Order: sequence, then structure tokens, then C-alpha cells
Amino acid sequence: MVARRTARDLRNENRFEVLHALFERGPSTRQELTRHTGLSAATVATLVTEFLTEEILQIATVERTGVGRPYERLTINPGRGRIVGVDVAETYVDATVYDVALGVLGHAEVALDEHENDQDYVVAGIVRAVGASVAASGAGRETILGVGISLPGHVHPDAGVSVFAPNWDWHDVRIEELLEAGLGISVYVDNPLKAVALAEMWFGIGRTVDSMAVVNLGTGVGAGIALDGTLIRGKANNAGEWGHTLLQLDGRECRCGRRGCVEAYLGVHGLETTLAELAPGHPALRTAGQRDFVQAVAEGLTAGDEALTALVERTAHYLAAALGDLVNLLDIPRLTLTGWTTRALASWLLPAVRAELPRHVLPGSRPGLAVEASPVLGNPVSLGMAAFALEQFLIRLGLAGPASTRPQRTPGQVAAGGS
Repeated sequence: MVARRTARDLRNENRFEVLHALFERGPSTRQELTRHTGLSAATVATLVTEFLTEEILQIATVERTGVGRPYERLTINPGRGRIVGVDVAETYVDATVYDVALGVLGHAEVALDEHENDQDYVVAGIVRAVGASVAASGAGRETILGVGISLPGHVHPDAGVSVFAPNWDWHDVRIEELLEAGLGISVYVDNPLKAVALAEMWFGIGRTVDSMAVVNLGTGVGAGIALDGTLIRGKANNAGEWGHTLLQLDGRECRCGRRGCVEAYLGVHGLETTLAELAPGHPALRTAGQRDFVQAVAEGLTAGDEALTALVERTAHYLAAALGDLVNLLDIPRLTLTGWTTRALASWLLPAVRAELPRHVLPGSRPGLAVEASPVLGNPVSLGMAAFALEQFLIRLGLAGPASTRPQRTPGQVAAGGS
């Protein structure tokens, strides 16, 4: 049964339509916001007044056209406070400080030992990265409105719990409580697939299309999905685990426990396995860590290394087949690739994938289908998490965002289980 939409639900969505329009358009008049959002002039006027009262918006300029009242051009107020977006992976913590207009003010990165999975170790790395990014931004800690932190694996944002992180062997870790204790700042946790999808919806191809999949390639792989302008979460916030769908029956062992998963072929360990099959003694296999391996592959491709060229060709073959399944399942017109593997290898991967992808897609979904590297600048996971943290701040002000965010938690509420 579908829950009935209330007047409050619509009002919250309308508020965020106005704010989203300003992120997309830049400084705008009330009349321009009315045309862009499709809301009534009275609704836009009321919502703008609310945002001005809370200093989320400010008047950028006053324009006179010679006749009638002058026009106020409105903009998001970057000085309202600071927000931190954090991308936590198995090998690093990347933290970025943003203003409320989501402009970058400071950045820091802390390396993590990919073989270390202790909760205290990971939390300490996150605390160091956040502290360093805040120091780099020159912001006082009292100006920080919230911190959005992405964690790998299955995350329940409504309870602040990391349910399952296979590479760390985490189960039902009350990570949000640990982070808030370490940081002393309000924290929102989520999954990187949701973060990259939101960043793409706000600042990437989501400005021109309503349905898409944002494919993240790194240690793990997955897809953030938006359909008809709505971020898809699923019942347990587990939608988008495309990396744990089947590519090869009874194939390579995946870290999730299954065999033949997409991730076992397209995650970094999958690329290492493929290269070991093609050229067992290749020097790139002797690199110290995952990011060093991918960098070595990129450098070898630039130099024309034949074994690495074969690696990319085979990886593109796997990727095209897996993306074809995603398109056939969802009938989406746009695929974007993101993540640190994509950033390093896109110049070689994308042309090969584009050439092969039509063979794996049903004829009706081929017209207009495009696959490209994400145009979102900076770290899209950190940016998406900052956008989530901004939504949470608006909730605390009583200016809630749309249904992409979690419901408010009562103090002490956690998921069943615990660690």
C-alpha cells in the first residue's frame, strides 16, 4: 500500500525544489524560480521568505528595469555555515569542507591500511581527516553545521548503523554513535552509491535526464540509481548492489561469499586477477596497494604496454556485459562512470565499452543510450554526502528536504543487534 502524500510532504518537496533550482541556475529572481520549478508564484514567495528568515538565502542584487518594482535576485548564502563531506573507502579517507552553497573551502586525505579493519582505527582515521580538512578551510569548528560520511558496504542511515562491510568484517556497528563521540559534531552516515547518485542528480547529468545509473568503480563496484528523478534506496537502503549480481556462473570467488559477482571482475582485485591470468609475472602485480596498482596500469597504458592493453580490453568486455544487464533491467538512457579507477582508466575503458555495449542491450533501449565519465567535479562521494548533511541541517531547522533523506531518529534508537 502506498502511503498517502500529505500537505506537509508536498511543502517539504516544494522547499527543496526552490533550493535545488538555485543550485542549478545560480542567482535567480522569484519569477525565474516560479517558471523553473512550476510552482505557483505565491508558493515560491512564501518559501523564499522562509529561507531568507533562516538566512539560507540572501539577496544577491536588486535590479531595476525602469518600470514597476525592482527585482531581487536571490542566491544561496554561502556564509550560513560549513558542511563536511567524507568519502571513506578501504584504502583512504577523503574529507572536504564546503560552504552552504557547496563550494569547496578545504580538503584533506588520510591513508588507511587496507588490511586493518578495527573500528577504532577507522574512526580515528576519519577524525584525523575531518580535523585536517577543517583546518585547511580556515573554518572554526563552531561553524560546522554537520558532517556527512559515506562508508562502504550496507549502511542503515535511519539508525546510523553499518550493517555489513565485507572487506572490514563489520556487522551491525553503531558507527554514527562512534563518529559523533569522536567528532563532537552532528553526523549523517550513508552508502557511497547513494552519495554519487545524489551528486549526479544535483550537479551532473541529472540536470538533463531524470533516469540514470551512476556506476562507481574502485575497490568495490556498485550503481547509484535514479528513476524519474527519485533516488532509489530499496527496502533496506541496499539498492544498487550491482557489483554483487552475477556475471559468471560459478566464476571467481567474491569477497561477499558468492562466486561470479561483477565485483570479482571489475573491482581492483578483479583487475589484478585478470592481469595475473594474462601476464603472471607483470611488474604491476608487485605494487604495494590497490591505488598503486591502478596508477601503474594507467602509466603502462600510456607507454603502450601490450599486457595492460589486453587487460583493459578484457575488462571493458566484462564491463559492457554487466552494464548491458543494468540497462536491460531498468531501461535507463544514461550511464555515468565514476570512482578512482574510472578517473585513472577512463581514457582507455570508455571507448572500448561504447563500442561493445550495444551488443548487450535490447534493441528498444539502444536509441539515445549514452555512457560517459561523470562530469561532477572533485570527489562526488564527498559532494553527495555534503548534500545529505545539508538536507539534515534543513530538517533540524524545520525546512526538511524530500524523501531522499532518512526520518528523524529518536534519541537512543538503533538497529537490532549491535557491536
